[in-house]
Amino acid sequence: YVHFLRNALDHLPRKADDDCLRELRWIYDRRDLSEARKDMAAWLLRWQEKYPKLCSWVEDNIEETLSFYRLPFGHHKHLKSTNMLERLNEEIKRRTQVVRIFPNEESCLRLIRALAVETHENWIEANRYLDMSLLTEMKKKALMELVA
Repeated sequence: YVHFLRNALDHLPRKADDDCLRELRWIYDRRDLSEARKDMAAWLLRWQEKYPKLCSWVEDNIEETLSFYRLPFGHHKHLKSTNMLERLNEEIKRRTQVVRIFPNEESCLRLIRALAVETHENWIEANRYLDMSLLTEMKKKALMELVA
């Protein structure tokens, strides 16, 4: 959502009201998607007259940034930003620069795959980033609702 908010600045005048973006950011702190959509509707009503260009852009683009709400609440903190992905990219860059020249494209891809697998295993096993039991429980609950 950070990049979304930065892009929103392109649709605002330079001396725009700081409250406008602050309130837009609050949408990402809601417990679930319905609450976020409710707050977004209220935000649009409040700012539509003052910033119509921004409101139109937000209406067209915000849904893509709310997909993290489909996952357990405990995961929201990590998944609503791109920090995990950016950290992986930094690690790939750091480890590939050590090699400097790869003999061929396949060797580079092997190293990147190995790094991705290592990172994935750390995320799963360490439970440091994402507690997968929350996702398992959510899936079980959804399955039980389908069966019932």
